[in-house]
Amino acid sequence: MTKQHYPRVLTIAGSDSGGGAGIQADLKTFAALGCYGMTAVTALTAQNTLGVTAIHAVPADFLAAQLDAVFSDIGVDAVKIGMLHAPEVVDVVAAKLLQWRPATVILDPVMVATSGARLIENATIGRMVDTLFPLATLVTPNLDELALLVDAVAITERAQLQTAALRLLGMGCQAVLAKGGHLAGETVCDILVAADGHSSVLEAPRIASNNLHGTGCTLSSAIAAHSALGLPLLEAITAARAYISGAIAHGAEVTTGGGHGPLNHGYAPRPMRILQSAN
Repeated sequence: MTKQHYPRVLTIAGSDSGGGAGIQADLKTFAALGCYGMTAVTALTAQNTLGVTAIHAVPADFLAAQLDAVFSDIGVDAVKIGMLHAPEVVDVVAAKLLQWRPATVILDPVMVATSGARLIENATIGRMVDTLFPLATLVTPNLDELALLVDAVAITERAQLQTAALRLLGMGCQAVLAKGGHLAGETVCDILVAADGHSSVLEAPRIASNNLHGTGCTLSSAIAAHSALGLPLLEAITAARAYISGAIAHGAEVTTGGGHGPLNHGYAPRPMRILQSAN
């Protein structure tokens, strides 16, 4: 007997009251790609296009309750993890992933703000590396996060990007998508390093825009969504990068607030997919 269900994607991340990143960007992405989105909120932020003015952390035991509520009733096909601000939050997420065993986990290790400011302490980073990296299907650090993880002063060249990704693989990751969006040049280059060490270079034309807030959140969410839709990892990443390019291009000329605005997540929405599975 078969049953029908939506592709179910859970985001474990913080809330962005300005709607451009975090939980809000994740849900917009899931909906735009035809998936059913669910949330486990790790923190609330007072935030807009100019920056973050306040953060209110969610207690770890309440985060655990959110995760149990979603996994036990609705079920989860893929998980996206965003910023985790404290060691006890990392511990809860790791424990629940081990308990519920979702098929796909995309970890966006949010550690450094656009301004360059550190967002989490060394103890939290160490706990994430030790407990979450081995559980993640894919880890998606940007240049600053890569440099922080491998103790590099800075990463400014493509060769350094690949070397750092390989080092991350040696730290227990199953696969790493090293994001080179901040490298100089007319193309955006990301490097995927698989568990066997094989590398794939993924390139796209750079799109000029002031509206790039939430790009990292959106990319990891789109990878999780395409994974829930049944695509293998490389295909899910390729489809997610195409979605990001479209969302940037269709929002490049729009003004939202006085700072760095959001992408156009809904530029080409898809109807909610219905999947078949064995009962």
